[in-house]
Amino acid sequence: MPVALERLLNRIAFGLSLFVLVSPAILVFFWMLSLSLKNEVDNTAWPPVFIPNPPTLANYVEVFARNNFLLYLWNSIIVTGGAVLFGMLIGVPAGYGIARSKSAKSAVLILIARMTPALSYLIPLFMVFQILGMIGTKSALLITHLVITVPIIVWIMIGYFENIPAELEDAALVDGANTWQSFRHIALPLARPGIVVGGILAFIFSWNNFIFSVVLGGKNTRTLPSAIYNVLTFEQISWGPLAAAALLVTLPVLLLTVIAQREIVAGLSAGGLKDG
Repeated sequence: MPVALERLLNRIAFGLSLFVLVSPAILVFFWMLSLSLKNEVDNTAWPPVFIPNPPTLANYVEVFARNNFLLYLWNSIIVTGGAVLFGMLIGVPAGYGIARSKSAKSAVLILIARMTPALSYLIPLFMVFQILGMIGTKSALLITHLVITVPIIVWIMIGYFENIPAELEDAALVDGANTWQSFRHIALPLARPGIVVGGILAFIFSWNNFIFSVVLGGKNTRTLPSAIYNVLTFEQISWGPLAAAALLVTLPVLLLTVIAQREIVAGLSAGGLKDG
């Protein structure tokens, strides 16, 4: 088989595989967009109406009218931003320490913490915050979200710091640098792709968390995913406002992913390199 034909077939096969993997997610997204731009008559019609005729923004107006959406948005920014920031301050040095000490047991504990469902921490944290009188506060939500962000960041940073040759830091120590200076000026800049990827993943998981906000948040301290919960009613499901609220919650994550896509690809590629 000619080389050119083989390359063409490989590209076609890759394109078809990519289409099969991505198309369900794209279809769901566009279906949500369609629901958010239609009235309830079209949303419940059979056969389904995919293209709104005409499109309407009434569902988005209803979401803002029925919910204090801007307040929830601000709460999400404070809680998620704080959880990612403190997660970085804790997770990056912790990942460096575990990688350089080659502590396999600590790495396994971090992996277990990452794999454990966040719901498992809810009851103990609820009891602690109830005793401290912190139920319904942003501080309680921020501390709780560290359960999500810290294990993600630590686990990612362990892999990145393990791929940085220790000889570079040893050379800095020989030249008179201390451990902190070696970490700050040698290891930290080389691990920048991992820091970006860890921060973005921590942001996504923290932003999308729902149950912590519903249980631990108050009326004025809940985060943005609670807006979707508030759209639901016992009488019926209003598909238009529900889809509009879901898209508004997803929008910041989509924008962040699009803006930082090059950093994500570079970070994931760098994380896949292993020393020979």
